[in-house]
Amino acid sequence: MPLTINGTERTFDGDPRTTLLDYLRRDCNLTGTKKGCDHGQCGACTVLINGQRINSCLTLAVMHDGDAITTIEGLGDPQNMHPLQAAFVRHDGYQCGYCTPGQICSAKAMLDEAALGWPSFVTPDITGEVRLTRDEIAERMSGNLCRCGAYSNIVDAIVEIMEAQR
Repeated sequence: MPLTINGTERTFDGDPRTTLLDYLRRDCNLTGTKKGCDHGQCGACTVLINGQRINSCLTLAVMHDGDAITTIEGLGDPQNMHPLQAAFVRHDGYQCGYCTPGQICSAKAMLDEAALGWPSFVTPDITGEVRLTRDEIAERMSGNLCRCGAYSNIVDAIVEIMEAQR
């Protein structure tokens, strides 16, 4: 079964019970995506499927035939960082770094969702223009936990990119 991961077509022919997270880490050697809780509670394993964020520990690899899967490695690398990666570095939006790949993938999708006008739980007027406030960003990123507590720095990094996109 073909899977497109970071623009490269790969063939999955393993155990159909294999999670996408395990396939990415073990079979594709894409270890940027982290296994945190393995129960969908922490967001460390967040990747993008067709541009939308998903906890890769809660989905099976076989479910993504034909989907475009993007991991942190597909966003950028140390020599050519994605703007969000660079902003996280500038704002110290990571400490131990374990949650950072999931945080960045989630932030990328969150900015795209807001640009499409998708409201969140704290959007004051769901029929109006979506404006990302710090509270709105915190709500939208609440599925990604940081054990080190770098939340304010993570929000600062996202705000920088959001303002640059305007």
